[in-house]
Amino acid sequence: MGKVLESSLWRSSDFGTSYTKLTLQPGITTVIDNFYICPTNKRKIILVSSSLSDRDQSLFLSTDEGATFQKQLIPFSVETFIFHPRVEDKVLAYTREGKLYVSSDLGKKWTLLQERVTKDHVFWAVSGVDADPDLVHVEAQELGGGFRYVTCQVHNCSEKTLTVPFAGPIDHSSLTVQDNYIFVKATSTNQTKYYISYRRNEFVPMKLPKYALPKDLQVISTDESQVFVAVQEWYQTDTYNLYQSDPRGVRYSLVLGDVRSSRQAEESVVIDILEVRGVKGVFLANQKVDGKVVTLITYSKGRDWDYLRPPSTDMNGKPTNCKPPDCHLHLHLRWADNPYVSGTVHTKDTAPGLIMGAGNLGSQLVEYKEEMYITSDCGHTWRQVFQEEHHILYLDHGGVIVAIKDTSIPLKILKFSVDEGLTWSTHNFTSTSVFVDGLLSEPGDETLVMTVFGHISFRSDWELVKVDFRPWFSRQCSEEDYSSWNLTNLQGDRCVLGQQRSFRRRKPTSWCVKGRSFTAALTARVCQCRDSDFLCDYGFERTPSSESDADKCFANFWFNPLSPPDDCVLGQTYTSSLGYRKVVSNVCEGGVDPQQSPAQLQCPLLPPRGLQVSILGEAVAVRPGEDVLFVVRQEQGDVLTTKYQVDLGDGFKAMYMNLTLTGEPIRHRYENPGIYRVSVRAENMAGHDEAVLFVQVNSPLQALYLEVVPIIGINQEVTLTAVLLPLNPNLTIFYWWIGHSLQPLLSLENSVTTRFGDTGDVRVTVQAACGTSVLQDSKVVRVLDQFQVMPLQFSKDLDAHNPNTPEWREDIGLVVSRLLSKETSIPEELLVTVVKPGLPTLADLHVLLPPPRPTRKRSLTSDKRLVAIQQVLDAQKISFLLRGGVRVLVAVRDVDTDSPSLGGGGGYWAVAVVLIGLFAVGAFILYKFKRKRPRQDRVRPDVQ
Repeated sequence: MGKVLESSLWRSSDFGTSYTKLTLQPGITTVIDNFYICPTNKRKIILVSSSLSDRDQSLFLSTDEGATFQKQLIPFSVETFIFHPRVEDKVLAYTREGKLYVSSDLGKKWTLLQERVTKDHVFWAVSGVDADPDLVHVEAQELGGGFRYVTCQVHNCSEKTLTVPFAGPIDHSSLTVQDNYIFVKATSTNQTKYYISYRRNEFVPMKLPKYALPKDLQVISTDESQVFVAVQEWYQTDTYNLYQSDPRGVRYSLVLGDVRSSRQAEESVVIDILEVRGVKGVFLANQKVDGKVVTLITYSKGRDWDYLRPPSTDMNGKPTNCKPPDCHLHLHLRWADNPYVSGTVHTKDTAPGLIMGAGNLGSQLVEYKEEMYITSDCGHTWRQVFQEEHHILYLDHGGVIVAIKDTSIPLKILKFSVDEGLTWSTHNFTSTSVFVDGLLSEPGDETLVMTVFGHISFRSDWELVKVDFRPWFSRQCSEEDYSSWNLTNLQGDRCVLGQQRSFRRRKPTSWCVKGRSFTAALTARVCQCRDSDFLCDYGFERTPSSESDADKCFANFWFNPLSPPDDCVLGQTYTSSLGYRKVVSNVCEGGVDPQQSPAQLQCPLLPPRGLQVSILGEAVAVRPGEDVLFVVRQEQGDVLTTKYQVDLGDGFKAMYMNLTLTGEPIRHRYENPGIYRVSVRAENMAGHDEAVLFVQVNSPLQALYLEVVPIIGINQEVTLTAVLLPLNPNLTIFYWWIGHSLQPLLSLENSVTTRFGDTGDVRVTVQAACGTSVLQDSKVVRVLDQFQVMPLQFSKDLDAHNPNTPEWREDIGLVVSRLLSKETSIPEELLVTVVKPGLPTLADLHVLLPPPRPTRKRSLTSDKRLVAIQQVLDAQKISFLLRGGVRVLVAVRDVDTDSPSLGGGGGYWAVAVVLIGLFAVGAFILYKFKRKRPRQDRVRPDVQ
């Protein structure tokens, strides 16, 4: 049934040579859902256990690497734990109900911090950035449904102590806290903006080039005081553009376009870019252009990109016949779904320069080709090592490379290399073939012991096989066992990111252990600056020069870098930009300076620019009497000397100073419905700017009734009317669905005119939308090709009691049809009386054809039913009483004169008979009249 019925826990303290089974609860069945190891003290472990019913959960806590455990009951159901990055006993617990708890004693006691928390969007304080190490960053849902970013201290977290660093709601699952930066996304009125906070300063919009209209934004990296983001723009479907930022993460410039992407499980996005670990500034990326995917590498953190050089021979020494520019090496850059195996490309911080990846040679990447290639000089030269994809594990800082074939068949052989992939040996790690599920090495990369785990069959237990390479190496390495290699880019330039770096590698002939204390970095020497150490400043674009190798920068039209920065304040100075800037991670000194020593200039008085006015929460429709908070923002220009004239459209006018500097909202309340023009004018001695916002103030809709003639002829014009309470003229949009059409008709009027071309029942549906309030009603119209209409009228006493509501007209029509049916013996379903809106009160009687009989046909002109109806109406037999004893007679209406005469005397016997016959109907009518109607005066019909 796909349910775990029992778990067993095993522990090894000798690198997997032997295992001891641990008994957590003697005599009690235990199911272990998950386990967590404290990152700052690996002696401390938390196991999460549940009962077979999944109703109760408990923890098992260990402080001695799992030798002993202490059971701890918990009052919630755990989804995941988040250990504090520095304090070993502090841990957050996210529950399946979306609640967040904290413990300061490794899970013994828990305190509720926050409810309605977004999964995977909870972050501990960042060391060196957040002042309080007990601070927690949380994305949580408000009671109204929106999401917000809040922070609190774990020892004092309540609604009163919460801090809201970002004003306004944010998009769901958009909060990211990473190093110096915090990212949020906010969408309002179909416009999405991305905001960033640098070292916990105020949030500002992330400034991409003007015509970059992002559909999605993914943070790639934030190290070395720079943000790499991948942006999917409006025209892209399966690619992203790669941008890099200034140190504050505000301004961005394009470094590589059309990087391939794919959607994975749970709608997560995987972008084909990989940071090569161990050597700063090196990235691999797969670019997709015109349907072809090619692999590129950069050594300058995105400034320059090159194709991977293909090896001249294959693994068998035969020529590859792959030569640029038509043929290169291309690699798959996929992450592994299984956390215990490597992805298609494997790099490690402890093995700089060593890269193994699966791919192919050719003009483009081929999905089904996964040959294995290796480089030991960070991508400068490559060698083919296998024909098929393998899982890779680095031991002893890359001194031993272990490879096991990625296959669905059982294995008992692994391959290993002790000379960085130059030669490979095989090893039978088991006598019985197993399906390999993963590779483990503990306690780190410096060990020479690994574990292969898998299963012999799908019904068998786990098989764990220890592989110990220590006997192969008899001694520790000395300095004589190492040689050096120099990092270069593909052009052979040793100055990479402004310095020459050398690394150590073990000689192929030296069989020794590098050990825990080994460091690969050897030397680093700063280079003099050259043109290649600089790139175009934000707001400039780069074009290759035909006269020299130097790049030329020219200012583009979306940002003028020669102008003062946005935060330039009158009386201060700023540094002018002349088109170039140094790569953020570049450490070169002296030499060429294309920035040409930009001058320090005084900040001038700048006119206000980019003035915006909005409602806090980004709504533009509010209700009468509701508090509205107007927020005024200014993107550029001086704010200290600027005056702000505010007109809220209902007579309120005011003048403000420092309005955008303080950030305080303007609180207001509109009492009456309507559309109000809100304007803000910012003005100083240098110029002015204006922002306008139209605010809809409307009451929520209360009732909607669709009024339509229930019977209509083919191609006959008919009016559909939506009766609404309140009316809200010019503020309501009506959506009309007629028949099976999925595309509605839209109108600002509450009625539309249409025709029906086919017989049958047609459903008509109307929705009325006003602000956030939406109501719907639906009716069925019968379209017939033959029926008879007899015009009716009522005695004038009825006009004084006519509330002119659709329900009243419907009920009066029902009464008339039932009276006629009783007097003429005509089936009630063949009589439909439709009372018309307005005064005088008039009606039309629709007489429908009976179902066809096979014996004979009957025409409308000879139908005796019309004669019978005419007779009872002429005889004044159809009447009903109103409250107060007022009698109303029904008669045939003269369509020519429209004013027939009704007698006032006689006919009381008919009235008495009608009253007796209508007692059963009266309860139904009175019950219907108690329903809520779309009228403010709430007049009810007085039919008895």
